[in-house]
Amino acid sequence: MGIKQANDREKILLRIRKLWQIQGKVFNDPIHGHVELHPLLIKIIDTPEFQRLRYIKQLGGAYFVYPGASHNRFEHSIGVAHLAGQLVRALRTNQPHLPIDDRDILCVEIAGLCHDLGHGPFSHLFDGMFIPEARPGTKWKHETASCQIFDRLVDKLSSVMEQHGLKLPEDQIFIKEMIAGPLDSKTAEAQEGQWPYEGRPKEKSFLYEIVSNKRTGIDVDKFDYFARDCHHLGIQNNFDHWRFLKFARVCEVDGQWHICVRDKEEDNMTDMFHTRLGLHKRAYQHKVNKIIEYMIKDAFLKADEHIQIGGKRCKLSEATEDMEVYTKLTDHVFEQILNSFSEELKDARDILNRIMSRDLYKFLGETRFENPMDPKDLKSQLAAKLSDGLKPEDIVVMIIKMDYGMKDKDPINNLYFYSKYDSTKVSKRKDCQVSKIRPTCFSEQLTRFYCKKTEGRSLEADKRSFEEWGKEKGFPEY
Repeated sequence: MGIKQANDREKILLRIRKLWQIQGKVFNDPIHGHVELHPLLIKIIDTPEFQRLRYIKQLGGAYFVYPGASHNRFEHSIGVAHLAGQLVRALRTNQPHLPIDDRDILCVEIAGLCHDLGHGPFSHLFDGMFIPEARPGTKWKHETASCQIFDRLVDKLSSVMEQHGLKLPEDQIFIKEMIAGPLDSKTAEAQEGQWPYEGRPKEKSFLYEIVSNKRTGIDVDKFDYFARDCHHLGIQNNFDHWRFLKFARVCEVDGQWHICVRDKEEDNMTDMFHTRLGLHKRAYQHKVNKIIEYMIKDAFLKADEHIQIGGKRCKLSEATEDMEVYTKLTDHVFEQILNSFSEELKDARDILNRIMSRDLYKFLGETRFENPMDPKDLKSQLAAKLSDGLKPEDIVVMIIKMDYGMKDKDPINNLYFYSKYDSTKVSKRKDCQVSKIRPTCFSEQLTRFYCKKTEGRSLEADKRSFEEWGKEKGFPEY
């Protein structure tokens, strides 16, 4: 070729890489260290749809309570893509006979990267609190929007994706299934015992357990947000996800292939579920965090019909119907309302100003009902007890549910364990193997009470009245 010097060769290779766009990038991540991503993932990251995640807080309103909780969906998504690649590669290295090819690995990484594309302002506040109240009966989830936005990315990058070896639409379907589960059209067939997925055959069923594990709840999405959230919240993370990657194996269970763990890893997996519960208790369901999110939700409801998104007039709650609009929607809507001069947004603006000045709805108390009561009745009764002109709508009754991830069930019971002596045979934990000091209750429900009005009211007097009311109602705490 007439290459006379080594640096000539390097220049030619560099030009070839640029021509074929195969250069990746290395990110210095505070959680996982130096993260190297495939060039196709970089192409996805460098789109407006993905860059939008820089402006959506990972933990919603928790930043108003925990000053370190400033991290966003952007870095979490990169972390999940990294861990997804690490896990699928570890499986292929430890079990070379598994049917995992490079295209599978790339698809799994893309699913990890794109799984949260559909989150709205303040993450779960939008789809968990605002949308259900603004549009009762709507079953919209952020995973739905993630798939819709991913379809937009495929339209933009289809030629680049095919250059990197993806087969469309097969891999497009596979990635969306890893994000949101089986397609709706396949749900009925799944109930009849048929394979519910289109993207990959039954022999590759374990690939669907990496990014979002519907069977056990153990997946790399949780691995990243446990580590990342604990880091930014200043809470100790007791779960070692690298140890899980080391001992994960694919085993056959009832004709399907699942990711299983070593029998000695039971304690580590228990720590994972306990870490989840601890994060809910100390941060996600923190009584001040939840009322701040409730106030943001109230402000969004007041502003619902009076917002412009990307220069287009659109109801905030209906932005989910137009991805062109929705991809312009971020946490910035908070400041848009807060800094507006519009008379239409005054009520919403007043609520957000109360947050900024720390004039929050006041916490009165909480209880654990053995037999849950109707929140509407509780509001009316408590408003009458506190009197001084309070109305039922001035009272907030908030139901908080916390568990280990499987409602009232022990999630460890869904795991399959293998032995070091025979990794081909798996079994569930037997009742006789359960430690006597393990918890026996795996969920609880709290009912919290707040008062929206603070001006001219004594918090101490309201709390005393609440305690008297609690005693009259037979609340166990009072």
